[in-house]
Amino acid sequence: MEDGSEKGFAALVERWREPIQRLCARMVGDWHVGEDLAQDVFTQLYLSRSTFRGESSLSTFVWRIAVNRCRNELRRASRSVVELPGDEAIEEPASASAAPDMAVVGAERQQIVRDALQRLPEHLRVVVVLRHYEDLKCREVAEVLDIPEGTVKSRMAEALTRLARMLPDPAEPPSRGERQSEGR
Repeated sequence: MEDGSEKGFAALVERWREPIQRLCARMVGDWHVGEDLAQDVFTQLYLSRSTFRGESSLSTFVWRIAVNRCRNELRRASRSVVELPGDEAIEEPASASAAPDMAVVGAERQQIVRDALQRLPEHLRVVVVLRHYEDLKCREVAEVLDIPEGTVKSRMAEALTRLARMLPDPAEPPSRGERQSEGR
């Protein structure tokens, strides 16, 4: 893994910190927990660096550790009786050129999509996050998850079908009809 030195590992962390943090946050639905999980991923990566044999690419190795850490967290959280506060949303930067009203609509839509993503079963959510948010090819997602590429494609189709059922029609503003009926 790299050159095995602290400098090489620091470069690896610098390269992968943001993508792994995004993956973890999207998988568990909480930015702060995602940050903690990303730290755990790099700790695990450092501890398991001697087990990397080069049978897969380094990126597959890193993604696989992150996905497995997220799965463990989701299992642990599902057994926990304590609920996390709902105001811990994953914040994504709004476009600097967007008008304030459009930024609000965009933020509302992002939140709706994040909520729908969290309602997907983990095996579908991970495919969507890796493919669409992290822009991995289906072949790469298959390598990370250690499943056939056809399974990735069928899970993606299932996930998109379920998301389409959960999400409102984008052509209609979310609350426009409600405001008109309240005003009359």
